[in-house]
Amino acid sequence: MEIGVYTFADLGTHPITRQTITPRQRMVNLMEEIELADQLGLDIFALGEHHRPDYLISAPTVVLGAAAVKTQKIKLSSAVTVLSSDDPVRVFQQFAEIDLLSGGRAEIMAGRGSFIESFPLFGYNLEDYDDLFSEKLEMLLQLNKEEIFSWEGKYTQTVNKRGVYPRPYQKEIPIWIGVGGTPESVIRAAEHGLPMALAIIGGLPARFTPYVQLYRDVYTKGGHSINEMELGINSHTYIADEAQQARDEFYPPYSEVMNRIGRERGWPPGSREQFDASTETHGALLVGSPQQVIDKILYQHQLFGHTRFLAQMSLGAMPHNKVLHSMELLGTKVAPEVKKYLRQGKN
Repeated sequence: MEIGVYTFADLGTHPITRQTITPRQRMVNLMEEIELADQLGLDIFALGEHHRPDYLISAPTVVLGAAAVKTQKIKLSSAVTVLSSDDPVRVFQQFAEIDLLSGGRAEIMAGRGSFIESFPLFGYNLEDYDDLFSEKLEMLLQLNKEEIFSWEGKYTQTVNKRGVYPRPYQKEIPIWIGVGGTPESVIRAAEHGLPMALAIIGGLPARFTPYVQLYRDVYTKGGHSINEMELGINSHTYIADEAQQARDEFYPPYSEVMNRIGRERGWPPGSREQFDASTETHGALLVGSPQQVIDKILYQHQLFGHTRFLAQMSLGAMPHNKVLHSMELLGTKVAPEVKKYLRQGKN
């Protein structure tokens, strides 16, 4: 199993200390996080794209390009690239350059996006939400395979035997599909034989098993080898030396973020009791001691058989030093034990 970190590079004010982080300081902190992840031997670092005041990263390829020359081994991905409101040609070109800078470590995680701000910002109609993504994904997949390609678009440009350059260091850039839990997105990833990253940020993870089974069924019916199938789970995660310490440190910024988003979407506010319940084995939050997080990843592996796990740690105004310590525990204690256990299970 590959184990790594993803972030939206949150901005904000800590609800207890009232400490606020500036965009400049958050960018400095982010680069330190990426370098540490590489030094720890984590497998992947991924950046989400948003166009809101509470998140730093609106152009993840710029930061990933900087990370490419500051790291040695770690894979560098988006999480996600909002493909519906972007140009597939430019997405490919930008990631091809990251791939060249990094010596073949770039990945694209494409998604429709959980927020809608990018659509009016770039002149797209929300009524075309799904059609935009579907057509642009097809275009991206084709130009990833073909140096000289032709394309007749409805929502995209028409291209007649044009080359797209530069080509990446890898033969093709790996393209994942980020899924929040809609069957249509699951089916689309499976039909194309693409890796799927499933975000589980609430409720009971076990309720997502039908989506994973749907993915497997459609994937194999499409003639794709089950031995080549890649499945990722992305979840809110925070690790401290002690379980109670982890819950107490993570809850204030987590609660502030989730309740703020909840007010936008009409959700009722969450309570501390609900948070604590979600940190138990069968809940969605991987928050606790190293051993608890190890046990939870392995429990979810029994449910899903996933090949990748990505942890989102820096929620809200989570203090930078605590995020770094959580990453250190992930890299030095959790990841080695999870991988050791899974290797033994195969022998």
